[in-house]
Amino acid sequence: MTTYAVLLPADESTWESATAEQRAAMYEIHGRFAAMLAERGHKILGGAELTHSRTTKQVRRDASGGVVVSDGPFAETVEQLTGFYLVESDDLDDLLEVSALLANGGAPVEVRATVDQGGE
Repeated sequence: MTTYAVLLPADESTWESATAEQRAAMYEIHGRFAAMLAERGHKILGGAELTHSRTTKQVRRDASGGVVVSDGPFAETVEQLTGFYLVESDDLDDLLEVSALLANGGAPVEVRATVDQGGE
């Protein structure tokens, strides 16, 4: 089995301006996503909805090796990472098919294998 990160970029302003009904509909899609994964033998290991990117803290080192903490996202784009799932699967093609359920509003869903640190 391979573990995949299913990354969910989106336009955060769309979510902020969504009505309660629109938000409920999106949560219902995520519920269907989880149910479809389970029905098809995939296993969700974890995941979370992320807070707005304006709450982001970036940590980096400056030229002298000092630590610099700044506010806000690094990428200045409309779409920001809004959430993720960790999914264990032995069928990437099927996982991609199910992940298409979350690709709405034009934002793509990114599915990427994690690095196996188990040393099998």
